[in-house]
Amino acid sequence: MRKFLTYLIVVPLFLILVAFGVANRHFVTVSFDPFNSADPALSADVRLFVLVIVVAMLGVIMGGIATWWGQRHWRRAARRHEADARAARAELADLRASTMRTGSGRLPAPANGGFYGASGRDKQGATL
Repeated sequence: MRKFLTYLIVVPLFLILVAFGVANRHFVTVSFDPFNSADPALSADVRLFVLVIVVAMLGVIMGGIATWWGQRHWRRAARRHEADARAARAELADLRASTMRTGSGRLPAPANGGFYGASGRDKQGATL
């Protein structure tokens, strides 16, 4: 199914690019000299469709880099949370192993009544 959807998008896009290239075969002069446009020091003659496709590709790449850079905080937080979860899993495994060694089958009661207080109930009154 995924290959079908890929072909459904890629094939029409390829046909559009080919039609665009055939319709815009003429050469244009690209100048990189902002001070002398009549006789530029640095210029290139390229086909119009090549110029448009290259500029579009550069735009997609620059947009991807900007998005990647903007999401660095979320990636850092995800790595930190993954490390915390890994440490919590290791601590749980140690507690389970120590519980099995004592033979009681239950985890020891937390000190000072635990996270929800001495009553052992949460805010809505459910027993924990």
